[in-house]
Amino acid sequence: MTEAELLARIYTGLEREGPGEPADVAWAVERLSLAGAAAICDAGCGSGADSATLAGLLPRAQITAIEQLPHLVNEARARCAALHNVTVQRGDMADLAGAYDLIWCAGALYFLGVTEGLRRWRHALTGRGAVAFSEPVLLGPADDTVAAFWEEYPAITDLDGIVARIDAAEFEVLGHRVIVAAPWERYYTPLAAHLARLRTGDDPELRAAVVAGEREIALWRAAPERIAYALMLVRPR
Repeated sequence: MTEAELLARIYTGLEREGPGEPADVAWAVERLSLAGAAAICDAGCGSGADSATLAGLLPRAQITAIEQLPHLVNEARARCAALHNVTVQRGDMADLAGAYDLIWCAGALYFLGVTEGLRRWRHALTGRGAVAFSEPVLLGPADDTVAAFWEEYPAITDLDGIVARIDAAEFEVLGHRVIVAAPWERYYTPLAAHLARLRTGDDPELRAAVVAGEREIALWRAAPERIAYALMLVRPR
């Protein structure tokens, strides 16, 4: 089973592919006072949950949703089919083109690196354009559970460390909010049910992925108030 096939088996048919909620999107839109015919990119849109939220908040905006995984492109297109102001494209979020008033990126910028990704996206923003992205963050000293949860992301830092990476890209912070507890529960509860259905499969790679996913959920349940994302709203200086 290829990696793409494995990801399609694990992350399919879900409301979203990471923690977050519509209130996060609304916060960014409000902080930027976005209105009217804004140009927005949902970079790494997954199955399109946030694209649909953006379309509802800004019915006159033009939203371009970019996703690399084919099965998620198909899900996003199905979800947004009735939304006249959303276009879903298969593509690499590292190579955005256009002039956007907002680049929204939920839980995916770390694939590029905060500093590296922001530098790449600078040219894709309008003169007053901004980027909103969520990034793993340490809320305090990492105990054994938190360290185990983030063991595959050694670049994780506290909020000051995220700000330093933003500063290195020559962006300024307009605001931030912490994504913790309830939005993670709404992500992990359906994922746990989906993993339970996959547990009976006989493919060894799929079984290993299920075990890894269930371990991740168990670690989160052991420290739900200490495992978080920081949603950062930033603009080029």
